[in-house]
Amino acid sequence: MIIRQRYLLSLLTGATVALFFAALQTGPADINIVQAFSDRINSTHSLPAMILNEIRLPRAILAVMVGATLGLAGAAMQGLLRNPLAGPGLVGVSNCAALGAVIALYFGWGTVFWFAVPAAGMVGAAISVILIFMIGGYKSNVMTLLLAGVAVNAVASSLISLALNFAPNPYAMSEMVYWLLGSLANRSMADVQLAAPFMMVGWLLILSSGRFLNALSLGEETAQSLGFHLPSQRSIIVIGVALCVGAAVSVSGSIGFVGLLVPHILRPLVGYEPGRLLAASAFGGALMVLIADIAVQTISPNQELKLGVVTALVGGPFFLYLIIKTRNTLI
Repeated sequence: MIIRQRYLLSLLTGATVALFFAALQTGPADINIVQAFSDRINSTHSLPAMILNEIRLPRAILAVMVGATLGLAGAAMQGLLRNPLAGPGLVGVSNCAALGAVIALYFGWGTVFWFAVPAAGMVGAAISVILIFMIGGYKSNVMTLLLAGVAVNAVASSLISLALNFAPNPYAMSEMVYWLLGSLANRSMADVQLAAPFMMVGWLLILSSGRFLNALSLGEETAQSLGFHLPSQRSIIVIGVALCVGAAVSVSGSIGFVGLLVPHILRPLVGYEPGRLLAASAFGGALMVLIADIAVQTISPNQELKLGVVTALVGGPFFLYLIIKTRNTLI
């Protein structure tokens, strides 16, 4: 069933706004959100205003931003590779961002500078893009870039394992493991301000490629005949994915399957058009992460589940379903 773009986006926007306010209501402390907002606006230093400003608002904003990033990046990679099983982690950005953060935790930089872990994550993401284009070449085809990303991904994974193996103390190891599991707990507005510019630039680069992805779905020769310069357009998408996903991973840790699951669910609703899928997947990703984050706070409030664990528990079986469905299609 195809739904008109404006109706679908309106529906997803409304659901995202509703869940955003539901997330602000969720937490171990029972507070009046209306009163908290009123106190915050009037600069009244009350406990509800402090909980809202310091804990719940940054967490809810990051849930929307990280979810939108992962959904949008997943739709872009699936359109670029013309493969519904592709995800933002394929180009190695996620693992390189995670490696940068793990290195910061390994050496204890986070105890010296509050921004050390997210900043190191974004540096790791930037290095991954440089390595991908150095290995694959600027004018290489999609498959070469993908193979370069897989190689970078594998090296980053091995270095993360090495860091965990040689962790200087149990505390450092637990910090690295907990961060790799993915979570939005204990984040502040400073994290939002640090990651937001990079995410927004990445979003703009990806969204500007909608027409190219539509043309690419008809084949590379068709896209080229329509006036698109393939190497440049591929680079724009890869750099956009690297910027926003690197920033997202640097503040939230590794949250898997959102970029795979959301575009696949929404694709039939947009008529299988890759360009129309981009914005829809951004809102869909925000919805999924908001739902998952509310769930982790509700299911086990005393010992909170990690966000990446919940998305993996949902996304893992769905990924197996996709593999089986694709296999049966090809037979």
